[in-house]
Amino acid sequence: MKEQKKGILLGFIAYVFWGIIPIYWKLLPTVDPLDILCYRIVWSFLFMIVYILVTKRWSLFLAEVKTVIQDKKKLFAIICAAILISVNWFTFIYTVSQGHVTQASLGYYMNPLVNVLLATLILKEKLSRSGMIACGLALAGVILLTIQTGEIPIAPLVMAVTFSFYGLIKKGVTVSSYTGLTIETFVIFPVALIYLVFFSRQGFMNYEVSTNLLLMGAGIVTAIPLLLFAQAAKQISYIILGFIQYVGPTLMLISALFLYHEPYSADQFIAFGFIWAGIAVFTYGNIYTYRKEKRFSK
Repeated sequence: MKEQKKGILLGFIAYVFWGIIPIYWKLLPTVDPLDILCYRIVWSFLFMIVYILVTKRWSLFLAEVKTVIQDKKKLFAIICAAILISVNWFTFIYTVSQGHVTQASLGYYMNPLVNVLLATLILKEKLSRSGMIACGLALAGVILLTIQTGEIPIAPLVMAVTFSFYGLIKKGVTVSSYTGLTIETFVIFPVALIYLVFFSRQGFMNYEVSTNLLLMGAGIVTAIPLLLFAQAAKQISYIILGFIQYVGPTLMLISALFLYHEPYSADQFIAFGFIWAGIAVFTYGNIYTYRKEKRFSK
């Protein structure tokens, strides 16, 4: 029980981090979104190296890296994961920088439902009745948003799909969280550094001191919630984690409405309502299945 409480706390902190991270990117209005992405990758990699050295895991890290290099399928999977998370990060940063935090929150509200679809289509898991209803309600919400705005909500869909595929790959790759994150950032690190040094219009770290410090901090605010999440996932059930994960997009939506005063019409509320209803059905279905399995296991 003590481990479970610790896991809940770590998971909650991780999702609070992710929920308020748009505020962090908003502090960098003079930095191009692509530059922010590259700095995020560069400083995340450097932070992870420092983290591994400070926690005295260097020998374990090198052993895992050697195993990954020898396993071509695992290496290819991690490279794919690195590309997916980079696309996800850029889409998120760009969406927030354009003043669409509401759209960013929508992407992460949709994420668990996309997970269900991927599990059904790729892992061939059977879709429950509640899962079918949840996906139908979420689809109705997306269609309503498309009709209202006159365009498909591409950014939220890209965020939801890339993060779901990223999670799917991570699920199948047996490597520690710190090694996985370090290798993923290292894969993109050379490209990000070359872009910043030779192609960025502003030049490398050529900003005011406060902006440079925020860019360096991007590595910390990226790595810490990922490490906390990985630890939480080991200590609590998927059901509990499923509840906690909605803290992130909810905090994003609150900041969009009350901090940045983004427009939010009644039509949008109805569309989001369908998605929230889908989440409620999905969560209830998981709780019911969990309790049923627990009762039969006694």
